[in-house]
Amino acid sequence: MVSYRASNRTMPHPSTFILLGIPGLEAAHVWISIPFCSIYILSLLGNGLLLIRERSLHEPMYYFLCMLAITDLVMSTTTVPKMLRIFWFNSTEISFSACLTQMYFVHSFSTMESGILVAMAFDRYVAICDPLRYSTTLTNSVVAKIGLAVVLRSAILTLPYPFLARRWPYCRTNIIAHSYCGHIAVVNLACSDIRISSYYGLFNLFSEIGMDVFFITVSYTQILQAIFRLPTKDARLKTFGTCISHLCAISALYIPDLFSSLTQRFGHSVPRHVLVLFASVYLLVPPVLHPIIYGLRTKQIRDRLLQLFTRKET
Repeated sequence: MVSYRASNRTMPHPSTFILLGIPGLEAAHVWISIPFCSIYILSLLGNGLLLIRERSLHEPMYYFLCMLAITDLVMSTTTVPKMLRIFWFNSTEISFSACLTQMYFVHSFSTMESGILVAMAFDRYVAICDPLRYSTTLTNSVVAKIGLAVVLRSAILTLPYPFLARRWPYCRTNIIAHSYCGHIAVVNLACSDIRISSYYGLFNLFSEIGMDVFFITVSYTQILQAIFRLPTKDARLKTFGTCISHLCAISALYIPDLFSSLTQRFGHSVPRHVLVLFASVYLLVPPVLHPIIYGLRTKQIRDRLLQLFTRKET
């Protein structure tokens, strides 16, 4: 058994942290690991299939979809294998540097995912509101620049998280009552005033989500206006149907992200194991839902998957 140790002296930072998994539900860790492992495997398979190259899929929407799949794979792989080691082998120790690295990857790729959804909203806007200029507006060069902007924004905005966490002295404990190294879960162990970290986290949350939701709302306002101008009901329904997958992906990311972030800071009356369980599940839900959402609703992807399985059977 790992001995959970606390320190009463101020130190720059502990050499290791102890991740408890789902505090209060340690006896059920093995049972919790079954759906976690199953969902993780499904997300690996689903996103891996979305990354299969096919010439007919080389359109801007599918480039963005591949970026989304890569983001989902990295975000889930950064956390889930360590969670499973905690659940199965009680491997709770994680080094300070590894903890900060995990923190950075979780938050940066979550931000990146939000940025990709904005890019996909722009794709839908051009396709519906200005279809004749779609191919000249969203060229490979423009898509590459959008992707680079999304990556740089998430990398830069998330960079202060590990730097701020590293500067605080830790003298309370090295036990993190969580299943992964989230920003607030780590800095709450510091024995100094962490308001800078807390305020920056809130600023980051609302500026990213606020800005991204604003751009998505503007895009869909224009999209709905264009749809309502279509002459027939069938045309309106068919055009709006091309946006359903994207709207589902938006809901799968923003609703649990906002709820999880706010309850981590202000949900003091919510049982700790509920908060941690929800935050852990949140990392698994978008990666497994995106392949299902886009795979079921996108004809080209459905046809490609059918071809793959048909070839295997023959």
